[in-house]
Amino acid sequence: MENRNKIFLLLVVQWFLVGIGSNPTGSKQSFISQHATQCGYEGCPIVKENMLNVHLVAHTHDDVGWLKTVDQYYYGSEFTPSMEGRSSIQKAGVQYILDSVIQELLKDSTRRFIFVESAFMHKWYMEQSEEMQDIVKTLVHEGRLEFIGGAWSMNDEASVHYQSVIDQFTWGLRFLNDTFGECGRPRAGWQIDPFGHSREQGSLFVQMGYDGLFQGRLDFQDKSNRIAKQTMEMMWKTSDSLEGSELFTSGLYYIYAPPPGFCFDVLCNDDPIIDGPYSKDNNVKEKVDLFLDTVHNMSKTFLTNNIILTMGEDFHYQDANMWFKNLDKLIR
Repeated sequence: MENRNKIFLLLVVQWFLVGIGSNPTGSKQSFISQHATQCGYEGCPIVKENMLNVHLVAHTHDDVGWLKTVDQYYYGSEFTPSMEGRSSIQKAGVQYILDSVIQELLKDSTRRFIFVESAFMHKWYMEQSEEMQDIVKTLVHEGRLEFIGGAWSMNDEASVHYQSVIDQFTWGLRFLNDTFGECGRPRAGWQIDPFGHSREQGSLFVQMGYDGLFQGRLDFQDKSNRIAKQTMEMMWKTSDSLEGSELFTSGLYYIYAPPPGFCFDVLCNDDPIIDGPYSKDNNVKEKVDLFLDTVHNMSKTFLTNNIILTMGEDFHYQDANMWFKNLDKLIR
């Protein structure tokens, strides 16, 4: 087999997590538990040596207030008042994202999803029935729904005080711990949208017990230099005064978007994977060739045989079936 075809696709939530085997606080067993999966490292797909392991991370980035209020984002209000009346700002409804994702995860035990902003998870979770809450707890315990970052929101790193950062992490992490136990504890930072990154933020992640950090928006000159020198990943010394302050840190290749040609959301314009054997529009070979070229070009910028593709964007997965159906085809 040619080297370009030696690729192993992994649909994962996040592989950089410590394995924890205990049950979440208050978790009840449900019909889903028969799949014998678990949270943490032990629940991760096994990577293959001498192959390029491509980690497909299904995710959504949901601003806790930006162009709309928190409630407008959560409930999906598309219009905001303006001088001319009501104007359309952004199509985004986080409640529909979580409704849809949970149903798609239940269809296939191999599917994974990460969620970041605890403010929205808290709001949605408190609206659910006890039965649905138990289902969500089981998905978390099985490692199929995983929390990354885990703060109340994804904070800015340039103009904030460290006290505010600690407070909003405390608020989000306390909710996750009280609700889901140890399996709800994030072990990787996910700062994909702040416009710039500070050393103190990295230091806080180390002091809070995180094992790694993923960053999205790097300075374009810094990113170009890192790509050329294969230094997109590093052990970041986040403090000169604290012992053990090194933090595994990785810059994401496409900021946090999917690669061109592989955006499979209602908000995207890329073609789906058309695999009908008799369809004149069948594009499987075209998609596969584009994917192989994409990941092999990416692999040249990293030192290891493991690369990450972020399969999601702002407020994606309002119709999660579109994403997961096409990801399943891509993996096959």
